Amino acid sequence: MTSVDSATQPAQPSAPASLAALVRAGVMDAELGALLWMLVEARTPVVVAGQPGSGRSLVASALLDALPRGTRVQVVDPADEFAWMPEAVELGWRAAVHAASNPPDRLAAAGGVLHVRNLADAERAGVTGERARIVVRALALGYGMVATMPGRRLEDVLDRLNEPAIGTDEDERSRLGVVLVLGAREAGAPVPARVEAAHYVRPLAYDTHHHVQRLPPAALTTWNATSGRWDHFAWGVLADLGGRTGLRPVVFEREQAARASALATLASC
Repeated sequence: MTSVDSATQPAQPSAPASLAALVRAGVMDAELGALLWMLVEARTPVVVAGQPGSGRSLVASALLDALPRGTRVQVVDPADEFAWMPEAVELGWRAAVHAASNPPDRLAAAGGVLHVRNLADAERAGVTGERARIVVRALALGYGMVATMPGRRLEDVLDRLNEPAIGTDEDERSRLGVVLVLGAREAGAPVPARVEAAHYVRPLAYDTHHHVQRLPPAALTTWNATSGRWDHFAWGVLADLGGRTGLRPVVFEREQAARASALATLASC
């Protein structure tokens, strides 16, 4: 009998109930939910974009629930002084303010996930200006992030972070990870709006000759109004996504399929 290498077989995971609830409500399907579950677990940044009332905060909360138990989540306040971030001055924060603080428990980039409500959204008293710039720059150090932002398109997210008051550059914005774009929420609906598109913003990279590689964002999922379902394109960037999670593409696909099955099963209960 041929033995099976159990190290390459995905274990049947326990699906996060809040993520399964979004699948049940038709906010996303199990395939996209499984993909997000894997990427968030690997601390890939995710931005949930949508207009006020779209339910973007509910989607963000479900993603936070998908983090591994024990992950430290740091809420970034609109008036945050980043005393908890050891690298804040290195990223451009005000040295005098940072030096005056002595928090007992600073956050390590290797294990921390930033929770940012209303990033670059002054109308809703969100995290704006230089604070938003520090948040985006921190992603290059390895911090994870789940953030909400206004926007109807990926371009809206990128444009807001490029505004002079925030002033991130193209390379810094390339670290945004996944950008989910929600559609319009039906009046009185108890669930968030449907995910209209999921994009993967590919980070600045270097080839084997140390030449800078700036690749355009890739579509992961889009809603097809004609067929009434989601079209999936993550297969086109499996090597990139596998690099995020430390899995070979074939193992990544198996793991995603196992998680999609777990989500679909829980969503049907």
